Amino acid sequence: MNILVINAGSSSLKYQLYNMTTEDVLAKGRVERIGMDSSILTHEVDHQPEVREVSEILDHTTAIKKVLDMLTHKKFGVLKNIQDIQAVGHRVVHGGESFSESVVVDQKVKFEIRQLFDLAPLHNPAHMMGIVAVESNLPEVTQTVVFDTAFHQTMPSVSYLYAIPTVLYRKHKIRRYGFHGTSHDYVSQRAAEFLGRPLEELKLVSCHIGNGASCCAILHGKSYDTSMGMTPLEGLMMGTRSGDLDPAVVPFTINKEDLTLNEVNSMLNKHSGLLAVSGISSDMREVVEAMREGNEKARLAFEMYAYRIRKYIGAYIASMDGVDAIVFTAGVGENSDVLRKEICEKLTFFGVKFDDGRNAVRSSEPRRITTDDSPVQVLVVPTNEELLIARDTYKLVLNKLAADSSEL
Repeated sequence: MNILVINAGSSSLKYQLYNMTTEDVLAKGRVERIGMDSSILTHEVDHQPEVREVSEILDHTTAIKKVLDMLTHKKFGVLKNIQDIQAVGHRVVHGGESFSESVVVDQKVKFEIRQLFDLAPLHNPAHMMGIVAVESNLPEVTQTVVFDTAFHQTMPSVSYLYAIPTVLYRKHKIRRYGFHGTSHDYVSQRAAEFLGRPLEELKLVSCHIGNGASCCAILHGKSYDTSMGMTPLEGLMMGTRSGDLDPAVVPFTINKEDLTLNEVNSMLNKHSGLLAVSGISSDMREVVEAMREGNEKARLAFEMYAYRIRKYIGAYIASMDGVDAIVFTAGVGENSDVLRKEICEKLTFFGVKFDDGRNAVRSSEPRRITTDDSPVQVLVVPTNEELLIARDTYKLVLNKLAADSSEL
C-alpha cells in the first residue's frame, strides 16, 4: 500500500510517499510560496538529482495537483498513475478535546477541525486547505488526520488544567493541550525498542528540541505532562518564542510601550527566545559559533536555553517519581552535542553518568550517550513524525477495509 503524507501550511506544503510494505520513502518534497506566480516545487527521490520547478501555484488544490503530476512523471516520478496512492495522511496541529487518536476524515471530522480554528489560527485552517485540496484531486481516496495534540489527551486534569476560573475552561476550553505529540509518541516507542523493555514499564522524559521545543513526561507509554500549553508559546525558551514568563508582562509591556495586543503576541512568538537574547540568530548553530568566538550575549542565550530544558527535565522526573531514560530528539536535540553536554553534565544527582565520547558520535540511528552502568540512560533518537502518520493511516485504512467487508 502506498500512502502519501501531507503537512500543509498556509503558503507551503510538504509531502512524503511511503511504500508501507517496506516503510520505504519512495519520494518526498515540498511546495513553497503557494499563492504566488513564482512558487517552487522541490522533489526528491533516492539516488537521483533533486528536481526543482518554478511555476505559478495560486492555491493548495493546484499545489497538490503539481505534486501528483511529479509523483507520476515519466522521468522523475515513482508511480504509474495516481490510482497507485491508496490513502493520504495529514498532520493537523490542534485536535482540542475532540480527538484523542488519529481518525479517518469524514464530514464530522472536518466540522470539528473547523471548530478548532480559534485555538490554532495559523495552522488548522491551512491543514483544512490541504484536506480539501486532496479531495479535489483524489476524491475516492481515503484521507486520515493525525493530531499533534492527540498523544497528550491522556494527561490527568492535575496536569492540563490552569489555575484560572473554571468557567473559562467550560466555555472556551482554555487548558493545556501540548504539541509535538507525534514526535514524542514516536521516539518513546523507539526508545523502548532500543532499551529492550516494554514501553508500558518505562518512565521517560522526551525532549523535542528544534526551533520549536517541548518536553514531555511519558509515564508507562502515556503523556503525563508536557511543557507547551494551550498554544505552542508556553514552556521552554525556543528559537523565536519566549516560553514561560509572568503573564503580567503582557499588560505591562502594552502600557509602557504603547503596543497593541497583536504586536505583543507577535513579539513573544516571533521576536523572542534565542533570537532576542543573543541578538544574533534563532539558529542554535549560529549562537554556539558566536559563543565560541567570545560573544557574551550568545553565551547567555545558550545557558538560558539549556537551563530551562534542564529545569523541566528535573520537574518531570519529580512528577513521575523517577525516570528510566531521557530522550533528545528533533533538529537541535539530535545534532547539538554541546547543548546535550551542557544539560546532562548537571543531571548527576538523578543518576546520569554522561559519556562525552558517545555524545560526540553522529548517527541516524538511536544511540546511548551515557555509560553502560548509568542508572538513568540518556538517548538520542531521531524523530520521524511522517512515518508515524503513515503507520497510523495504514492501520486506519486496514480497519476501514475490514469494517466495509463485514457489512457486505
